[in-house]
Amino acid sequence: MSSRMLRRRRTHEGTEETVWISFSDLMTALLTVFMLAAVALVFSLTQEQDALAQVRSEAEQARADAQEAQQRGDRFDAMLGSLSRSEQVRAEMVGEIRDTLAAQGIDVEVDAARTVIRVPVELLGFDSGSSEIQPQHEANAVAIGTAIADVLAMDERYQQLDTVFVEGHTDDVPMDSLYGGNWGLSANRAISLWRLWEDKLPMQLGDLAGRSGERLFSVSGYADTRPVNATQATRDQRAANRRIDIRFTEHRFSEQELAVIREGADGA
Repeated sequence: MSSRMLRRRRTHEGTEETVWISFSDLMTALLTVFMLAAVALVFSLTQEQDALAQVRSEAEQARADAQEAQQRGDRFDAMLGSLSRSEQVRAEMVGEIRDTLAAQGIDVEVDAARTVIRVPVELLGFDSGSSEIQPQHEANAVAIGTAIADVLAMDERYQQLDTVFVEGHTDDVPMDSLYGGNWGLSANRAISLWRLWEDKLPMQLGDLAGRSGERLFSVSGYADTRPVNATQATRDQRAANRRIDIRFTEHRFSEQELAVIREGADGA
């Protein structure tokens, strides 16, 4: 083989090798680009999945928050409805007691809020400075207690209440000669009425429990500290302050119940 042909063959082989190497580099570069693109795609999909998962999590949390707010609002509405119902029942009972007694010729007063029945001491026959109910007035005392007992027992409405206070009140004339003064006189008059109810009424009011489970009735005296007439210059003005108040209070919410109401109000 001549040297010219040998050189020509070598040149041709070198050219083929160069072309093959260039094609291999191109394929390697394309593969690298493909892999980088694949990695970028996977990274992008991962980010999108994370973002989608975050959106779903936020949506689920929003639904949970909405459900909790709805439940809190429902509890808030239910408790307010219960409070409104208790106030209505209390007002109804006070009105019924007044009307029942009026039908028997016994006139008692009711305050504007229909929470208190005011019994003048003259209906119970208390003499000045005395806490003894006169025998001829016991019928009035029994009638008042019976009307209260009947109204409370009807449909067990007493369970809507927290407390029924039997409160003694005096005018501002000092009773220094008595033990305890006006304080002792007012308390003893309330106690006398309560003891007569315990002795004469078929229903034991002392056994009743309010909504909280505690005893319903409570007896107390306020002397002249809570006058109906602040001015006591005349006999009639002082007479209005000498009384026994029967005060009806509806169920009071506990601290936990009040917290729910505050949360409901804040979330409304």
